[in-house]
Amino acid sequence: MRIVTWNVNSVRTRLGNITGWLAETNPDVVLFQEIKCETGLFPTAAFADLGYQAAVVGQKAYNGVALLSRHPIEDVIERLPGEPEDEQARYVEATVQGVRIASLYLPNGNPSPGDKYDYKLRWMTRLREHAKKLLESEMPVVLGGDYNVIPAPRDVYDPAGWITDALFRPETRAAFRTILNLGYTEAYRALHGDDHAYTFWDYQAGCWPRDKGLRIDHFLLSPQAADRLAACTIDRGPRGQEKASDHTPVILDLA
Repeated sequence: MRIVTWNVNSVRTRLGNITGWLAETNPDVVLFQEIKCETGLFPTAAFADLGYQAAVVGQKAYNGVALLSRHPIEDVIERLPGEPEDEQARYVEATVQGVRIASLYLPNGNPSPGDKYDYKLRWMTRLREHAKKLLESEMPVVLGGDYNVIPAPRDVYDPAGWITDALFRPETRAAFRTILNLGYTEAYRALHGDDHAYTFWDYQAGCWPRDKGLRIDHFLLSPQAADRLAACTIDRGPRGQEKASDHTPVILDLA
């Protein structure tokens, strides 16, 4: 099974880029973040033409996630448990061919400290509690998406310059580790020890041509999914296109 996660930064704005890449890459499951449209305005037909059905959780202008699959999508949940009053569209989860898969868009949290950072940490606590419950199912579990977390210094072009940013604060990295410590494997780092492996480059200050990037898009795998881990790669190609998202796809292959 090939699963892709991609923060597309407006699915309608970049639809041609996205569908062209999917037609070439042909993944089984696609996880989108920051679709930036209401659920009813998601371009379902364009993806159906490529053979995908979709579970979409959108909101106007901001956030929004989707899970696309060439196979039946079952048992969909459309929000992360734990804070019923949270209306932000940041989580969708379903079962595809016996694998429990989530597309998540973890809050940015800036400026920090502050209310937005408090929300980020609460969201991460909720994710940890839900991830713990998912392990009890003993199903293969794949939690993919834009985590807005830089796990380690080698995952950012300038660690010293980012130390006070919500994506790299010690509290953020510690919260991320508490999820891993439940028994999850971070797929890319399980296979690669390289530096300068980034998934996001800001539009400003020439970050893309100067390779001033961050690695913030991740797959976390339960032990049952990690046993099937065959490959995890970052495709930098889409970031170099015209009208590109500031993120690029991460590709996970399960045997």
